[in-house]
Amino acid sequence: MGNDERDPLSHAVLGAAFEVANVLGHGFLEAVYRRALVGELMRRKIPVREEVGFPIFYKGEDVGRYIADIVADDRMIIELKCADALSRAHVAQTINYLKASNISTALLLNFGKPKIEYRRIILSSPI
Repeated sequence: MGNDERDPLSHAVLGAAFEVANVLGHGFLEAVYRRALVGELMRRKIPVREEVGFPIFYKGEDVGRYIADIVADDRMIIELKCADALSRAHVAQTINYLKASNISTALLLNFGKPKIEYRRIILSSPI
């Protein structure tokens, strides 16, 4: 977790997320925020893909898929939640998503409160 001011993509995504939160408020389902954020990121000319699948391997065997909510510019996972608060479990889950995707940066966004809550998570070396 780090300072978003050093990363223009993090700064831009957070700006878009704050815009979505300001316009929609809180209380909607995660899918509503995901669609709104994808639209806002596209308006801001940030390349995004929605619901991107990544395989999960166990001892070389494909044992399942992780579906990322949003991947921005093919280098950041954006994981959305609508919860009372972000938990350690949410952070741990996002770290596992980074490992599965071989992407090193994620933004974990919680639209479940009146004020958006977020964590920036960085793996020093993706697996």
